[in-house]
Amino acid sequence: MADRTPPLSTTELAALVGVGEVDTVVLAFPDMQGRLQGKRFAAPFFLSDVLDHGAEGCAYLLAVDTEMNTVDGYAMASWENGYGDFGLRPDTASLCRIPWHPGTALLMADLVQGDGSPVPAAPRQILRHQLGRLAEHGLTAHAGTELEFIVFKDTYEQAWDARYRGLTPANQYNVDYSVLGTGRVEPLLRRIRNEMAGAGLTVESAKGECNPGQHEIAFKYDEALTTCDHHAVYKTGAKEIAAQEGVSLTFMAKYDEREGNSCHIHLSLRDAEGRSAMAGDGPGGMSPLMRHFLAGQLAALRDFALLYAPNINSYKRYQPGSFAPTAVAWGHDNRSCALRVVGRGASLRFENRVPGGDVNPYLAVAGLVAAGLYGVEHELELPDACAGNAYEGDYARVPATLREAAELWSESVLARHAFGEEVVAHYANMARVELAAFDAAVTDWELRRSFERL
Repeated sequence: MADRTPPLSTTELAALVGVGEVDTVVLAFPDMQGRLQGKRFAAPFFLSDVLDHGAEGCAYLLAVDTEMNTVDGYAMASWENGYGDFGLRPDTASLCRIPWHPGTALLMADLVQGDGSPVPAAPRQILRHQLGRLAEHGLTAHAGTELEFIVFKDTYEQAWDARYRGLTPANQYNVDYSVLGTGRVEPLLRRIRNEMAGAGLTVESAKGECNPGQHEIAFKYDEALTTCDHHAVYKTGAKEIAAQEGVSLTFMAKYDEREGNSCHIHLSLRDAEGRSAMAGDGPGGMSPLMRHFLAGQLAALRDFALLYAPNINSYKRYQPGSFAPTAVAWGHDNRSCALRVVGRGASLRFENRVPGGDVNPYLAVAGLVAAGLYGVEHELELPDACAGNAYEGDYARVPATLREAAELWSESVLARHAFGEEVVAHYANMARVELAAFDAAVTDWELRRSFERL
């Protein structure tokens, strides 16, 4: 497996451009869905005109639905205010090569308003704000995201033409942990692993999962913002590499009635000296801070569910006995709980099992940090761990629909305190737009049940 390529400096980029090794620079930012949006620049022009001054993009990019339709209800951008621009300020710390596109480098942008102030509802800014609050306590967050996906032998164009039905999965049966099963698609998995290493990610492993054609490639944890940037690059790059190989893959939370695609998020904290702030002498080896932080996760999970499960399809995962959680509970290495505590000593951390493969990592990690700070600042007591089957326990439940999650988010005092009125309103409108579109749609399920028999 290829070694991880360290991030590029702007001096190194200039040298690569000078010898013709890099001719294109992608300046990108995550939108509300966590997708990368932006522009490709001729590398010499990027160095001379964009690096120090930034670029512009239409503000509608944070005020559209998943299909890029302009919709009502956003204060940030509308026909009434003319859909103006916001600025894209390059974050040079995120500069990296993109091996699956020859001669290409990429870096993230932070979105700014005309006066240079941050755009509050931009996902990257939302995470930065919560990490800033954490820093006031002398803490930094490290995160790891575990994305699952399903590979199909069909191209993306063939899948579109088939309306995503009747596709051929890359494996025909459950290949969870199967070396033989992963071997069937190893050329694709190997290429993704190695080229992500070339983009600066630290690759750990690849394994098969339960649904036919389902796989997971794992990457090492990093500082929270870096992990989210890597997540966005990986998700985009994996799709692009799959397309180049004549296949397709999906990260959607629930493709069919079998196992969904999860995105378990691991989070740990370090103090100003770089030591684990979660390890201690308390029960389970936890520090008082970790107990408060974990209690905050439980207290805020229902209110913040929209950040972890942002789409209609997200909620189809939450079925008893499915390895996707239904109970707002925590346990030691207990996969029936929404929150799973794992590791010991310096590796002690918790895993939030609520997000699916469709999650926007910036919003989800911001939610984890905000929830934990609520627990710390209010010194919340951690209830007893679930030692049995949380699916059958007497616990509060993860919201079952986007409608329920949106109502909880919209009415949440906790969310307003942590994120501010503008952010709460912006993402409540995102949910309203999705619900309205879904409510107006006629589904395959309705046609199968109703066309002849009703």
